[in-house]
Amino acid sequence: MPIKIYNTLTQKKETFVPIEEGKVKMYVCGPTVYNYIHIGNARPAIVFDTVRRYLEYRGYEVNYISNFTDVDDKIIRAANEQKEDVFTLAERYIQAYFEDITALGCKHASHHPRVTENMNEIIDFVQGLIDKGYAYESDGDVYFKTKKFAEYGKLSHQSIDDLHLGARIEVGEKKQDPLDFALWKAAKPGEVYWDSPWGEGRPGWHIECSAMARKYLGDTIDIHAGGQDLSFPHHENEIAQTESLTGKPFANYWMHNGYININNEKMSKSLGNFVLVHEIIKKHDPNVLRFFMLSVHYRHPINYSNEVLNNAKSSLERLQTSYSNLKYRLDLSTDITNDDEKWLEQINDLRKQFIKEMDDDFNTANAISVLFELAKSANYYLMEKTTSTTVIKQYMKTFEEYFDVLGVSLEQGESDLLDEEIEQLITKRNEARKNRDFKTADEIRDKLKALNIVLEDTPQGTRWKRG
Repeated sequence: MPIKIYNTLTQKKETFVPIEEGKVKMYVCGPTVYNYIHIGNARPAIVFDTVRRYLEYRGYEVNYISNFTDVDDKIIRAANEQKEDVFTLAERYIQAYFEDITALGCKHASHHPRVTENMNEIIDFVQGLIDKGYAYESDGDVYFKTKKFAEYGKLSHQSIDDLHLGARIEVGEKKQDPLDFALWKAAKPGEVYWDSPWGEGRPGWHIECSAMARKYLGDTIDIHAGGQDLSFPHHENEIAQTESLTGKPFANYWMHNGYININNEKMSKSLGNFVLVHEIIKKHDPNVLRFFMLSVHYRHPINYSNEVLNNAKSSLERLQTSYSNLKYRLDLSTDITNDDEKWLEQINDLRKQFIKEMDDDFNTANAISVLFELAKSANYYLMEKTTSTTVIKQYMKTFEEYFDVLGVSLEQGESDLLDEEIEQLITKRNEARKNRDFKTADEIRDKLKALNIVLEDTPQGTRWKRG
């Protein structure tokens, strides 16, 4: 079955056909590194890491590029406020970004280009647009002639006339038209700058991704992705400047993830609900945060709150417990049952269903529902009097495949916290129950409860988890 992707450009699902068979060229807009990433930055990082993982699972070789904007008005402002060098501040937050996304289970990109390391390519790109008549210099700034690109607005599905009504020329700008946008900005006194044919300055925001995507992936790429907030004007401007220079389509598929609300309100600094990943993962398992993000289809809005995160934690633990029970039972299973084929067929059917859901525009929400069906099937199987190592291993292998695609860990983080005292208490309670000394067994359970350890007596033995 072919993979289908909802293409923002055409506003419909399309069968994915890469430019080169078996290979995918994918560009995902990365962060501007002036602070720790917030939960809104985390969603595209998780979503498109999962897209990449699934494409690789389906056999594609993915060249995944995600950039850093490491020079920008916000970075300069933050460096001035903190009395810190611009490059030192950017480097610090780049390393913080890696720490956060690694905790969230995201793999590093094939390459993480930085604006400051690709200045020659950016300057050449701007000069190429000037040479073709799509850009002009104005007192040290360089602007793109938006109206000259006839298809402007095709990604955001807005007419250029409507856009023009709301456009204004800000104080200090020397544009020929309100819709024109900056490709190069003349340096202000005391700002970091690079030499260029138009004087000392630095790039505008939009030109960076166009230049770096072209350098690392070529004139036309398969997938360009990012948050919904980037579709206009950032991605719209990328299309205009890139296609004006190359005369070719910039990206064949445009993917955008939905917004995040905090407690049913739009996240914003003014509302005081701006949530940093750096702070969340101090209080919550980052594995749970990732699972929560994938529990809703990537194009839909998602609401974050402590309540929904705790619900996600409980749901994930149910799946992890099912897998843990399989591991526990594996050592006890040696018999080959007559029903092996029936159970193996169930597992295979669920595997096909998982692929079907992910093939349909990477529907992780439905794919997770399939995981619960897998857990349900596994739990029923473990109720059998005799179990086969072949079947149990196949259940485990399928769990591991699915969780690897989702980038979520199957191991329960709390298991490492079980110290020697608690182990001894659980063993002592099991012995008391075996000897029908239920008073002692109940006392130990109460003591463990006071230590925030919840026991669960299952056919596979006593399991535990943090309450």
